Amino acid sequence: MSTNYDDVRQNLISMLEELDERLTTITNDIRHADGDVEKDFEEMATQNENNEVQDFLGNSARVEIAAIRNAIARIDSGEYHICQTCDEVINPERLKAVPYSVQCIKCASLNEKI
Repeated sequence: MSTNYDDVRQNLISMLEELDERLTTITNDIRHADGDVEKDFEEMATQNENNEVQDFLGNSARVEIAAIRNAIARIDSGEYHICQTCDEVINPERLKAVPYSVQCIKCASLNEKI
């Protein structure tokens, strides 16, 4: 299968740039780069809760960034459309919906049941 994935690759790069910007914003928010940490106990508690949410979002962004980088590497190596579990072709509609998918729908469904 010799499909040209240039548009997909460019889309993934755009997603990566957006996630990098989001991660920078999250990191700055957690570090309170725009202001001081509150001195009032209730405000500190609220900031700590916000930091936990921001940290979760940052970790989610890091996971997605890794998946996108992996997808770009798979495009570059010619293995983008191949399921990493069963070595079958991943349906193009699945790749359109989840461009950094590494499994065909059958294998992904099996993993969800485990």
